[in-house]
Amino acid sequence: MEDEEAAAVLRAVGRQIRAWREAAGMRQPELGAAIGYGEEMVSSVERGRRVPKPEFLDKADEVLGAGGKLSAMRKDVEEARYPKKVRDLAKLEEEAGELGSYDSHHVHGLLQTPEYARALYGMRRPAYSDEEIDRHVTARMARKASFERTPRPLFTFVQEETTLRRPIGGKMVLRQQLEYLVEISKLRHVEIQVMPTDCEDHAGMAGSIRLLKLRSGKTLGHTEAQLHSRLISDPRDVQILEMRYGMIRAQALTPRESLVFIEKLLGEAS
Repeated sequence: MEDEEAAAVLRAVGRQIRAWREAAGMRQPELGAAIGYGEEMVSSVERGRRVPKPEFLDKADEVLGAGGKLSAMRKDVEEARYPKKVRDLAKLEEEAGELGSYDSHHVHGLLQTPEYARALYGMRRPAYSDEEIDRHVTARMARKASFERTPRPLFTFVQEETTLRRPIGGKMVLRQQLEYLVEISKLRHVEIQVMPTDCEDHAGMAGSIRLLKLRSGKTLGHTEAQLHSRLISDPRDVQILEMRYGMIRAQALTPRESLVFIEKLLGEAS
């Protein structure tokens, strides 16, 4: 695992499964056969080395007569599957009353379809395994719960035009992605803007920007580079990011103009 917090959760879950299995007088091969998994998988889960899927926990709970105690661990296990930086960012997003982001290379993670996200992770080098891609895509899709929170946060996104034209995953995946942008842009608490390529003045030439305005009143910045992501909390640096993001939004197409632009791209992708 990437971090000790997730590893500790998986070890605790593994100990519980082992305790219930031994109390039921079953060996690992017997439990595996009863729930449809191999002995090696059961062993790895009990040692905290593999992440059990929800159905693994549910079936083990039923077979071992745990009365829902193993199934109740599904949420903790699911969160442990996510990379640490994703969990940390998701926690901040839960505390935010407003989130703003300018993206220059690809569609923002909160706006991605599963197919688009899978294509992005599939291009990573060194290459991810299928299991790693599944884990990252699942984590990214789980973050979309932010759109359903109450009270609703305000989401503002500025997408570079090239991110809406690059056929990541192929033309069909791009078309589905554009359709999703049109759909989600109609939510009252979501504003999507497009930064046209022919715009002469551009305050975002230094790269992507993310701002999180927490309900406590504090504002944080977040940036990502090739191998690192960084949380920015120094008020002076955050002020610079806020200034740049404000200028980017002023230079971009308005939300209404952007919707028309995206619909035009969607028509071209037909």
